[in-house]
Amino acid sequence: MGKASKDKRDIYYRKAKEEGWRARSAFKLLQIDEEFNIFQGVKRVVDLCAAPGSWSQVLSRKLYVQAKLSPESWNGYHPLIVAIDLQPMAPIDGVIQVQGDITNARTAEVVIKHFDGCKADLVVCDGAPDVTGVHDIDEFVQSQLILAALTIVTHVLRVGGKFIAKIFRGKDTSLLYCQLKLFFPDVTFAKPKSSRNSSIDCSSGRLEGPNKVYIPFLACGDLSDYDSDRSYPLPSNAEGGSYQSLDPVQPPIAPPYKTALELKKAASHGIVENDTLSPGT
Repeated sequence: MGKASKDKRDIYYRKAKEEGWRARSAFKLLQIDEEFNIFQGVKRVVDLCAAPGSWSQVLSRKLYVQAKLSPESWNGYHPLIVAIDLQPMAPIDGVIQVQGDITNARTAEVVIKHFDGCKADLVVCDGAPDVTGVHDIDEFVQSQLILAALTIVTHVLRVGGKFIAKIFRGKDTSLLYCQLKLFFPDVTFAKPKSSRNSSIDCSSGRLEGPNKVYIPFLACGDLSDYDSDRSYPLPSNAEGGSYQSLDPVQPPIAPPYKTALELKKAASHGIVENDTLSPGT
């Protein structure tokens, strides 16, 4: 009942499982591409904070798979996709996985080596911290993650390349905008249709003082597409039976919360470590 309820409340969660995406966030990158055509002319891509791999899946289908289906349009060249994360993830066709720290110079060297000394045309980053629910804190930590990502972006991205990253929009978004403008001549904030309204706090998007700047903020995705904040009826199967919820396409291999879940499960079954028992218990 719980799975079916989430499928009804979150249409993109349901569609992700039906279409073979590892996470609903795949639709965000697809909708960004619809608006900005980010994959045009791209041959080398880096996916930062890649696990569980939904954005890497999009890169694989949009670039690697397309190059295999129509090699003549790519002049025999196969796009190179490198995915980086501290956590391991299940393999994806055409994606080279690097398990490492995005702030480490050694990681950047490994990426350049995979690109045969060349630099990336596009870098994407869908990483985010574990949210606390306190938006000011979450926004600050997320902005610091993006600035940390710039550590490797400045090493692996070619001049004129594109950088796509997730942000938490809030009252200090204008500061992040100005920081990004130091590296990129064009900076635009966009909200994909698949991103819930509740996931971002709106702000004025301007700087106070003589250097007032209006931040470009665009909505991505067809307005006739699914609304991420609506509930949709569950479809019945072909035999007319009740709806059957699908399992996730690819559960995380080694999630950082695995130990916490094991401890919680052990506690619920009354299992206590021996060294915590007092003598005579």
